[in-house]
Amino acid sequence: MRSLFLTPILFLMTSAGLAGEADVVDVRVTALGDGEYRFDVTLRHSDEGWGHYVDKWDLLTPDGKLLGTRTLYHPHVDEQPFTRSLAPVRIPEGLNSVRVRAHDSVHGLGGEEIKVVIHR
Repeated sequence: MRSLFLTPILFLMTSAGLAGEADVVDVRVTALGDGEYRFDVTLRHSDEGWGHYVDKWDLLTPDGKLLGTRTLYHPHVDEQPFTRSLAPVRIPEGLNSVRVRAHDSVHGLGGEEIKVVIHR
């Protein structure tokens, strides 16, 4: 009897994590001029619907200072991987790289990040 009770509990504990964390899989940077750039970021995540989906991605300096955030307002269940853009983003003079990380509504931050070199 005890094993019948534990099986549903274990299933409930693990089912929320089936989609995994959000991964950044590609980043394209376009210079707009005057120290401003456009970032096209491709993400992969097994969005399950409104209860579990990628809800934003961030641009950060190598030491973790936030430069910009692209909020995602809905799940992309049938569109994987998907690309969304953020512009204009001002990159401080002397900064030669940024980190891009993703966030999902269940796990928060995690998954694969990408470091991008800024060509001036």
